[in-house]
Amino acid sequence: MPHTTAFARNQWYVAAYGREVGRELLGRTILGEPLVFYRAEEDGTPVALHDRCVHRRYPLSESGLDGDRIVCGYHGFTYDRTGACVYVPGQKRVPRTARLASYPVVEQDSLVWVWIGDPALADAGNIPRARHLDSPGWVTVRGMEPIDADYGLLVDNLLDLSHETYLHGGHIGTPEVAGTPITTEVDEGTGVVRVGRHMEDAECPPFYARSTGITGRITRRQDIEYHAPCLYLLHSRIAPAGVGPEADGSDPHGFHTEITYAITPSSQGRVYDFWAVSRNWATDDAEVTEFLRGNNHAVVMQDVDALNLLQRTLGTERTGYQELSINIDTGGLAARRILARLAEEGDKPVERVQ
Repeated sequence: MPHTTAFARNQWYVAAYGREVGRELLGRTILGEPLVFYRAEEDGTPVALHDRCVHRRYPLSESGLDGDRIVCGYHGFTYDRTGACVYVPGQKRVPRTARLASYPVVEQDSLVWVWIGDPALADAGNIPRARHLDSPGWVTVRGMEPIDADYGLLVDNLLDLSHETYLHGGHIGTPEVAGTPITTEVDEGTGVVRVGRHMEDAECPPFYARSTGITGRITRRQDIEYHAPCLYLLHSRIAPAGVGPEADGSDPHGFHTEITYAITPSSQGRVYDFWAVSRNWATDDAEVTEFLRGNNHAVVMQDVDALNLLQRTLGTERTGYQELSINIDTGGLAARRILARLAEEGDKPVERVQ
C-alpha cells in the first residue's frame, strides 16, 4: 500500500465540532482546501468560505468579523456570507472576480460537516448519523488531534483493534482482543464496513474497571461500523462474564459505550482525528467523566505517536515494498477498496439508508 490515499471530494467530511464554530473565525484545511468557518450572527448557522483573500492571499481566519461579513486583516477587502466581495479599499467598483468559494455546511449530531466537491451534488440526507453525540441521556467527552500521517493509516488503525493489546495495554488492551477472531461484513454500495469481535471471557481493562466498578472477568463486545470516508462508530458492551441481556431485551448488567471517530483528511500526509466517547451510565458522575476524558486522550495520543512514526518509516521504504496482510486486516482492506472506488468515481456520492 502506498502511504498516500486519494481523496474522494464529492463526500461529506467533519470539519469541526459545533461548539468550535462561533463568532471567532476558525481555520481548517480539508482535502487540501483552506477554509474559514464562523457562525452567522443573524440565524446562528455555520458558514464556510475559502480562507484566502482574493487580493494577496491573506488568511481570512486571521482576520475579523463585522456583523456577518469578514474583513481581511491585511487590506480590508470585505466578504459577505456567500463569499461575494462587497468592499475594496480606495475605489467604489468591486472587481467582478472578487469572490470567495463558499461550501455547503450541515450541522448534525453536534458535528459540522462540509462538502468540498460539486455543490450541486451535496445531499444532506447522505450524511451518516451519530445521534448519541447530542441525545438526551448520553454524556460525551471529546477532542481532536491532528496527525502527520496519511488518513488511510488512521482508517487501518481503527478497523483493526487487535493493536489494542500491544499499543494500548494498561488502558483498553487485553490479550483477548488480539486473540479473538473477527467477523467482517462489507456493503460496497453504501460504503459501510462492519467488523465484530465478541469476547465471552476476557480480562477487564483499566479503562472499564475503573469507570464501571466491575471486578473480575467480563463479556466484551466490539462492533464497528465504518461509513466511508469519514465516520467511524464503535458500539461497545461489557458486562460481568457470562451475563447477557434479559429475555425482554433489557440489559441491566451491561455497560454500553459509543466510541466515535471522524477521520477527515486535511492534506496529503495529514489527518484530523476527531474522537468522542459517549455513555448512558453514571451520567451524573463527574469523576467518571474526567477519567474517561483523560484515559481516552492518552489512548488517542498513543495512536498519534504510532501513526506519526509509521508515516515517517513508510517514507524511507524502497519503492515496491510488499505488505503482508492476514485475517485481522479484512476490514481495513475492504475500506481501502471502497475509498479507492469513491476517489476514482469522483462524481458519484454514496447513497445511504438512514
